[in-house]
Amino acid sequence: MDLNIYENKMKERIDYLREELGNIRAGRANPQILNKICVEYYGSLTPLNQVASISVPEPRQILIAPWDKSLLNEIAKAITKADIGINPQNDGTGVRLIFPELNETRRKEIAKDISKMGEDTKVAIRNIRRDAIDDIKKTGKEESISEDEIRSLEESVQKITDKQIEIVSGVVAEKEKEIMEV
Repeated sequence: MDLNIYENKMKERIDYLREELGNIRAGRANPQILNKICVEYYGSLTPLNQVASISVPEPRQILIAPWDKSLLNEIAKAITKADIGINPQNDGTGVRLIFPELNETRRKEIAKDISKMGEDTKVAIRNIRRDAIDDIKKTGKEESISEDEIRSLEESVQKITDKQIEIVSGVVAEKEKEIMEV
């Protein structure tokens, strides 16, 4: 029985967690918050990173420099419409996003949210483990696999699960540390 299917499902959940954590504003400039923003460009919606260069000149600032300066207002509108909690500032050559300092209370709230996202991911991974074990037992009955082989497969699934949950804990701890240090 191929356990890679279940391991890949677990890794997908971790990738999703990383993507979601990347969207959290930490008081520090993180260009990932702009990943889902699209700009009206020649009649079609185009991802922001395809019409402008995005840089972080200072720890709490993102500079968006469009290759076509006529897009400055469109970029500012798209950022405002995306409601990321930061007001864009158009300086004539680019759009600047200045991140305010986070106060201690807000940092703790964000850390709690991060912790909850981590726990939700761990639950999803455990659900994948449960499905894998159910499939092992079902396949074992259908194909007359020995009890020892079934137990060995279940132990392998548990090892994979433990490894993935450890990765989730590390990702969450890293993000919480980033939030609290800012």
